[in-house]
Amino acid sequence: MGLSDKKSGVSRRSAIQSVLGIAGLGTMLLPKSSYASIPAPFREYGQVKITKLETFLVKPRWIFLKIHTDVGVVGLGEPLLEGRALTIQTAIKEVEPYLIGKDPRSIVHHWQAIYRHAFYRGGPILTSALSGIDHALWDIKGKLLNVPVYELFGGPTRDRVRIYGRAANAEDMKKRKAEGFSVIKTGVAKKNPANIVENPQFIKYASDNFASLREAGGPDMDIAIDFHGAISPQTAKVLIRELEQYQPMFIEEPCQAQNVDTMVDIARGTHLPIATGERIFTKWGFREILEKGAASIVQPDLCHAGGITEGRIIAGMAEAYYVPIAPHNPMGPISLAVGLHLAASVPNFLVQEQVSLGEGYLKNPFKLEKDGSVLIPRGPGLGIELDEEKMKDKIGHDWKNPESYNPFDGSVVDW
Repeated sequence: MGLSDKKSGVSRRSAIQSVLGIAGLGTMLLPKSSYASIPAPFREYGQVKITKLETFLVKPRWIFLKIHTDVGVVGLGEPLLEGRALTIQTAIKEVEPYLIGKDPRSIVHHWQAIYRHAFYRGGPILTSALSGIDHALWDIKGKLLNVPVYELFGGPTRDRVRIYGRAANAEDMKKRKAEGFSVIKTGVAKKNPANIVENPQFIKYASDNFASLREAGGPDMDIAIDFHGAISPQTAKVLIRELEQYQPMFIEEPCQAQNVDTMVDIARGTHLPIATGERIFTKWGFREILEKGAASIVQPDLCHAGGITEGRIIAGMAEAYYVPIAPHNPMGPISLAVGLHLAASVPNFLVQEQVSLGEGYLKNPFKLEKDGSVLIPRGPGLGIELDEEKMKDKIGHDWKNPESYNPFDGSVVDW
């Protein structure tokens, strides 16, 4: 202790404790059972407890989650797994006893507990349920602090987020362009599901359709094409070579995403960007994709990959490889809001997928700006509020995954 400290009567320990108390760092955020002993200094700043988890099916195929607290603040999440809505509802019901009575602000702690206390970790069911819970916990935390979620990650990196629409043909492209979109995604045009090895007629049909989109959209339109993992590697290479002349923005899922080494081979055989990620879960799943250079754009789905908590980690990993993120989102407006907050909190964002801006679901739907973007939310938490009145006719669904078969021999094919 220096002379000045003695004169003032302030010890180093008391000074540090004073700073920690002022900063709120001495506050106990985790449950008491998580500590070896109660940390000092300790200052309560209010108790908040989770009281109930509520899920409901929403047309056309979504699940919305509400996490209720004893202070009246409700968090929104979207824990979707397409075609497995009832399974996800059950998974959330199984997690509910862990969360009831706990402080919702300990988000990362709860993420780790839910993920790691399951003996069989990961997979689409657990991480989809966990993702929706994570959304709602961040929504609650932002509302309690009266700030948007992205402010909790250091403030916005941008004030608007570029989004893309869909077009299957030239007519669709003209409509999307008139609406203000500057990015479009399409699929591989085909009359029948692709065979393992396809003929020139199949390749020409798909290529000609993309050419018509390029002509209708013009050279300033960014057009991505999704192979959806339904084109075999044997055919994907041929089709990509034919599409190169039209410069697609990226080729999405040129083969099944788990076939990483084959995707590496495809990526090395073209100058076009390869994108993947909608069927990859958690940071551990994306590690191999990034390490091997299988994709130069990653597309984590924040309803499947682990929510905002995990999405930011995946984005950070991708940044280290100079890879941007383009979050996958063929889901609802809660999922879109989550994606906007992630986009607003990371530097390496490219474009956001969406199918609904929230019309008929949100009190204040998102709006497509003239530059093909939507503005980041400004309200606390996720910055959205459900319109319960307009949603009354949208509750409940029985959506199932398409079942596709080869018309020649009846064998199962990918959809």
